This record gives sequence, structure tokens and C-alpha cells, in this order.
Amino acid sequence: MLRIHFSTGDLARTQIAERVDPLWEMVFSRLRLTEEDSGVLLGPWLRSVRRDGDRQVIRSGVRLLAVLSPLGPYFPDFLTPPEGADGLGAALEAIRATPRDRLRDELKLLAGVNPTPSWTRPLAEGCDGALADLTSALARYHAAVIEPYTALIEEAVETDRLHRTGASSAEGVLHGMWPLMNWRPPVLEVQYAYDRDLHLNGRGLRLVPSYFCRRTPVAFADPGLPPTVVYPVHHDWTWQRQLASGRREQSALAALLGSTRSAVLAAVGAGATTTELAERLGASPSAVSRHTTVLREAGLLTTERQGVSVLHQRTVLGSALLGSD
Repeated sequence: MLRIHFSTGDLARTQIAERVDPLWEMVFSRLRLTEEDSGVLLGPWLRSVRRDGDRQVIRSGVRLLAVLSPLGPYFPDFLTPPEGADGLGAALEAIRATPRDRLRDELKLLAGVNPTPSWTRPLAEGCDGALADLTSALARYHAAVIEPYTALIEEAVETDRLHRTGASSAEGVLHGMWPLMNWRPPVLEVQYAYDRDLHLNGRGLRLVPSYFCRRTPVAFADPGLPPTVVYPVHHDWTWQRQLASGRREQSALAALLGSTRSAVLAAVGAGATTTELAERLGASPSAVSRHTTVLREAGLLTTERQGVSVLHQRTVLGSALLGSD
């Protein structure tokens, strides 16, 4: 559990980031590329990356990030600088400008938890060439794994932000973070892999929605850095936004397919299992299954088994009928 202690003025200084943070997305995307169950939620992205991405760049980027940002209990904060709020260029420049003593200390901490290969030694020593090589490799990985899907990622992040900032107060925003976080004034309890406390001391809190983050939020290891919590976006909200924005087109589609099947087609979004569709539509899985069968036979959906579940996705024709890209 991460306990974030608020004091005077912290609520007024608490905000949700207004844009995608590219370095955090890169760190989390590496994990999604190596997980067996990522296809259930991120199937279209995952298949596209594996099919169209530069395999050599992706493999080398995954190896690099696996060393520098392992899955707990620690990875260096310099890899995800606060300047990521201003975009990729600003973030990479901040990494190149990381002070040598900070590089040494953070990579020493990393090596104490996970043994690091010899190529990290020049980086820990702050060699200009090593930092330049690192940021160049990160830029190439971003171009292969993140940049082609910018519209998809930005839409999900913006949708999540709009839902959460609809609250009338900062306390309302924090209450709305349940179940990832539990607001018990003056402490925000965050579902976290490790037990720790963070005192804001008037600095406020920056909440960063992330497309590729899953399960639990993540915070900087160094309590002296600007207080930040990166959390997974609510993916279901994206299809709801698409449904609302495309209501006129869908009313015409309903006349063609029927209101229930057009709703099923819309609810699929970027991909959904039968159970997810049933939850989104308030219908039984068996009823949803009958409708997806008809839509699949009509060439509007594809269905692929993912373990014990099946993943439904719209075809090009299905997206065109729905008025989606």
C-alpha cells in the first residue's frame, strides 16, 4: 500500500495530466509486449506492432528497457523524468542532462536489486556517448511502438481525463479513483505492490493516466521528486465516448442491423471479450454470443480465442459501417 499524506494546500495543487507521458508509456509498453495475456485488452495494438514494427528496433528496445525498468521492486527515476509532461523531445533532453551523481546513485540502487550488464557502467558514469546512445535507442523504440498509435493512445488518455475531471472538486477526483485508490482524508491510499508513505508537504499531486499501465499505479521511488502517480486508464470509457460521438451514424446503422446488434458492434471498441461486452451492455453472455455470431457471419466482426475467453474485433467493413477509423 502507498499512503499519500495531504497537508494544507495539497488538494488545490492536485491535478490530472493533460497529455500522454511518452516515457511512462514506453516503460509500460515493454511489459505489455512480453506478457502472455496482453492480447485480451490490447490485441489490435499488439498484433499491429508484431506485424508492422521494426523487429530489430523492438527487440533491442525491449532488452534495454527490461534492464533499466524491471518489474519491481525498483527502477531508476531518471528514465521517466517529469519533463515527459512536455513531450518526447523534452523528456529525452532531460535524460541527457541527468547529473552524474544521480545516474551513479540510481543505477547503483538498481544493480543492488537486479544485477546489471557491463554496458550500464558507462551510463552510470555519466558518459555523454552512453546517454546519447540511450536516448537514441529510446527514440527509435518510440517510433516503432508508440508513435504509430498516437491517436489511439491519446484518445484513451483524454477520455479517462475528461471523465475524472468532471468531478466538482479535487476531493471528487480522488474519490473517483476507486478502486485503484481510496481517498480517506487526509490520506490517499493507493493499491501498490510495496508498503510506503509519501508526504506531499504542500507540493500537490500529479496524476498521470497511462494507456499501457495495468493493474496497479506507479510512483517515483525518490520522494524528493515532484509527487506523481501514474495509473491505468479505464479502457471501457473509450468505447462509450465513441458511442456518444457517433450516435447519428449509429441510429442509421440500427435501422439496418437492429438496435441491439448495432450496440454490440459499437461496444466492441478496440476489442472486447464476450464477458466484457455483456458487462458493457447489461446483457447476458449467451445473448451477446448470439449477436456476435451473426455479426461475424456478416463479416463485421472477427473472433479469436484468447485462453479461456474469445476476443471480438471489428473488421474494416464493421468499422466503416460504424463510422469509425
